[in-house]
Amino acid sequence: MSVITGWLAGLSGPAVYAAVAALVFCEDALFFGFVLPGEASVVLGGVLAGQGQVSVCWMALAVVGAAIAGDSVGYEVGRRFGPAILASRPLRRHQGRVSSARDLIRRRGAVAVFLGRFVAFFRAMMPALAGISRMPYRTFLLFNVLGGLAWGVGFTLLGYFTGTAYVQVEHAVGRALAVVLAAVVIAALAAWHLRRRRARRRADGNSGNHEDSHPAAR
Repeated sequence: MSVITGWLAGLSGPAVYAAVAALVFCEDALFFGFVLPGEASVVLGGVLAGQGQVSVCWMALAVVGAAIAGDSVGYEVGRRFGPAILASRPLRRHQGRVSSARDLIRRRGAVAVFLGRFVAFFRAMMPALAGISRMPYRTFLLFNVLGGLAWGVGFTLLGYFTGTAYVQVEHAVGRALAVVLAAVVIAALAAWHLRRRRARRRADGNSGNHEDSHPAAR
């Protein structure tokens, strides 16, 4: 992860747009989300825009276009090769989350395409699952575009304003303190994410224990 972000930060101009767009596209079309969540590259692209290395407008446009195109390819892959994808080795360890994603499509329909855009695993799988479920492509495309716009613009601007704030702090109090402040923010976000994951695991464990204690209800 650090190698990729370091490589991306070392690029300039059109190469930044192409690299970020390629990472977003591959996450959605080729299921790279298992390895590299798309937000990381999009936020970093926004940070580079905030630091004046690239245009934030062109960055957002590249991200949105790649997100929509990647989802469309993922949909077609799912429609044509659905069973083979679900039986593939990388997904065998994630059958619980695949089931959750499929259940979300059953309950929410096309809205699941929009909602799935904001969850890393669902973002990688939802287009293919929509294709597997034979969702009409026009319906899929509408919510794909809406989700791509909201996600792409939102995370690009998040990085942009973060980058702008970093530059302002760096000029005001020096690079060292700016790095410390950035590290504190990252640590706080990581702690919050870890706490949420632990709470979710405890909730899943309690749910399983509750079901085991009522065998007659099955």
